[in-house]
Amino acid sequence: MVRERVYVHGGGRRGVDAWPHVEEGDATFVSFPAGSSIDDQAHALADELGGRPVLIFAHSIGAVPVALAAPRLDIAGLVLIEPALYDLARGDTAIERHIGIVTEGRSRASAGDLRGFWAILRPLMFGGPFDEERWGEEQSLAQRWATTNLPWGHGVRDRMLGGVPTLVVTGGWNDEYEVIAQVLADHGATHRVLPGHEHRPHDSGRFVHVVDEFVAALAS
Repeated sequence: MVRERVYVHGGGRRGVDAWPHVEEGDATFVSFPAGSSIDDQAHALADELGGRPVLIFAHSIGAVPVALAAPRLDIAGLVLIEPALYDLARGDTAIERHIGIVTEGRSRASAGDLRGFWAILRPLMFGGPFDEERWGEEQSLAQRWATTNLPWGHGVRDRMLGGVPTLVVTGGWNDEYEVIAQVLADHGATHRVLPGHEHRPHDSGRFVHVVDEFVAALAS
């Protein structure tokens, strides 16, 4: 049976820009309103997709509302690309280090020190140190990251995806995403690593083939 393919973006690009291998007519692209909370996004998914079988693709933080909405959806299969499901791996060293750094940075931003926030977050998220000469062009990006939703603290639990056939695709470049993928694999997911594109392994030419194998297994 051909099932509707639904694509849930991460924190950056949206629609066909976020999923360059997908033809616009072959997919449903979910786009959340700017500033919407994770809970609001989960409710929106349940309202929009409830009652029809879907194959969901979710990237990065987009996996969080999908996991929260999953018990209310008819998910035939789930493809998670570098899912930011930090709640599943709390206690792991890499996970806690990341959360600690972001928490410190956000506290500086809340106190009005956006430059101090960016000096902490930029090396963590984008590589390279804070550069005073680039601050003018990066200030708006820093402001967005200082107020964007955080992917932890939402009560995501592995049981929410229980019984849902799941493929997890990572880029093999970041310990946090590999730890999260391993937790999911320990609960029955299939894990594939596509190196060379860091946080966007779905830009790899092999991604379509990996998905095709997963979908074929669903039908068998």
